[in-house]
Parts: sequence; structure tokens; C-alpha cells
Amino acid sequence: MLANVLKKVALVLLVVVVYQNWGKIERLIDPSQMVSEQTRAQANVVLYATDWCGYCKQTTRFLDSKGIPFKEFDIEKDAAARKAYEALGGRGIPLIDVNGTLIRGFDPDEILAALK
Repeated sequence: MLANVLKKVALVLLVVVVYQNWGKIERLIDPSQMVSEQTRAQANVVLYATDWCGYCKQTTRFLDSKGIPFKEFDIEKDAAARKAYEALGGRGIPLIDVNGTLIRGFDPDEILAALK
């Protein structure tokens, strides 16, 4: 009986790990979805987010899946990040600064357009 419980716990943990790292897994499965080396080298992406925000997690997975490097700041845990977020106008999360272009909310097409 204990073995069955441990198997179920292990399965749940595996599902959580896969879910959290889906962008990286997807990139391994289909590398054609990645952006060019030049685009990645020139990318200056800053993500202002929180732990509990689903759209923030989607943004993180998207950037990971495309191989786009980014810096993520939790505006609830980092006072300096909160100040920078507010200086940019705040108003909701995620707030993404892509090469100087501000994107409010998760919009993959807008992120890719700002990278070009």
C-alpha cells in the first residue's frame, strides 16, 4: 500500500516538473521553433512578474521555448524591481521590456515582433 502511495506521489511530482519546464522540453523536441542566434544575442528582455501569476508563467515558458535569454524580477519580493516596474508605468503583470518596447500582458506575437 505504501508503495502505491509513493508511486502516485512520484507521478504527481513528475507531472509538476514537466509542466514547469515545458518550454525547455519543447525546445529539445522541436528546435525549429527557436529564434535565430542573432536575435537571441541581441535580445534584452526583462520580465516583471509575480510567483502566482499564470500569464507570467506562460511568458517564462514561451521565452524558454524560443531560447530567448531574459531577466525575471518578482515585483512582490524585490523592492528595487517594484520601483523599476512602477517607473515604467506598472498597471498589471506581466510587464515585459523587450529591447525598450514595453509589452503589457502575455502576447507571443508582440514579443517576437519587438525582438526583430
